[in-house]
Amino acid sequence: MARKASRVDAVVAGIRAGIIDGTYPVGDRLPTESELGETFAVSRPTVRAALSELKTAGLVHTRHGVGTFVSEPPVVTAGLERLESITDSIRRTGREPGMRYRSRTIRPLLPEEAAKLELSTNDLALETRRVILADDEIVAYSYDLLPIGVFPEGESPEVLDGSVFAYLRDARGIVPTRAVAEIHPVVSEHVTWDTPPGRSELALLLDQVHYDQDERAVAYSRTYFIDGRYTFSIIRHA
Repeated sequence: MARKASRVDAVVAGIRAGIIDGTYPVGDRLPTESELGETFAVSRPTVRAALSELKTAGLVHTRHGVGTFVSEPPVVTAGLERLESITDSIRRTGREPGMRYRSRTIRPLLPEEAAKLELSTNDLALETRRVILADDEIVAYSYDLLPIGVFPEGESPEVLDGSVFAYLRDARGIVPTRAVAEIHPVVSEHVTWDTPPGRSELALLLDQVHYDQDERAVAYSRTYFIDGRYTFSIIRHA
């Protein structure tokens, strides 16, 4: 057992070194399990175990039916415990934030949405769909609902063309101070658009309701962060 573990470690170290020195370039497909087995003189189960460790470390990822690829480093890393706009988190990492709105629609709330926003299904909300970018790289797709009462009467939905947090703070004097969030891994081709060919469809869904300083629900968002493009860290204490 100890001998097998050391062989796995040797393969992990070898592939990791190959990623660092460019033998296995970022974004490229690794050799097959059989080819890696020949390179490192080990069995396919040993290679498979090594690849599993590398996946856990975020160094490689698998596209089913295609192969295992060297992962790109994440564009943005943010602390999950920190409440801030996505735009601010991108700018804090030295990247240039951007976004493209796909649609803005005023519509009635569905029962689940009304419950989250503490409203009724007779109430209206502005639904936005937008792509969020860092240095022109798509990092997330966001579906946002803002109660229509947030906007002055007669104001066009087109006024919302950037950060939702910035609009609430700067235009309406509303500062989100708390959020209740659920996190779900998602694999779907129905939540994204403008996706480059070959991009993974795996995303981390942050489903959250934002509350202002008066504990009023002011926004409900479902944001899908693309795997490998935007990652979260969590600070844990004993």
